[in-house]
Amino acid sequence: MDGNTLAPTFEEIVLPHLDCAYNLARWLTRNEDDAQDVVQEAYLRAFRYFPTFHGSGAGAKGWLLKIVRNTFYTWLEAGRQMQKWVELDEETLPQTSRLPDPERFLLQNDTAVLVRRAMEGLPPNFREVLVLRELEGMSYKEIAQITGLPQGTVMSSLSRGRGRLREALASVATSLA
Repeated sequence: MDGNTLAPTFEEIVLPHLDCAYNLARWLTRNEDDAQDVVQEAYLRAFRYFPTFHGSGAGAKGWLLKIVRNTFYTWLEAGRQMQKWVELDEETLPQTSRLPDPERFLLQNDTAVLVRRAMEGLPPNFREVLVLRELEGMSYKEIAQITGLPQGTVMSSLSRGRGRLREALASVATSLA
């Protein structure tokens, strides 16, 4: 890097990962408003400590998600109430003009609600590794760096989390039958 090249900015390196940060926070908090609060606090922390970040754009995602995770646990320890029930937000439902088939839509929506309820019933440690692996596509090594767990523990947590998710899905489906 020559003397005329500027270092990448916070906006260039960290801001592109806002969706990932919100996704993790949403699954951990189980509430949209709380997730927004956690992400806002995490971004404030990230901005404050950005001068100490010496990675590249590729490492920023893991660095930020670790901050989101730590912010969530700080928030949780502060005694915030976690919401137990899934809220259906009418704004998130597709408009009727885009619905190809009402029966198909209901089946897909029912499946999404079942998965959401089952995921939200899992302990946070299982939710976080499942979200990071299955939704964010992160490697075991990246998850280990974010969570501070050994890779083997990440792998076993994923296995146990998937098993608990299967059990929760079966339980939720049975309760609705």
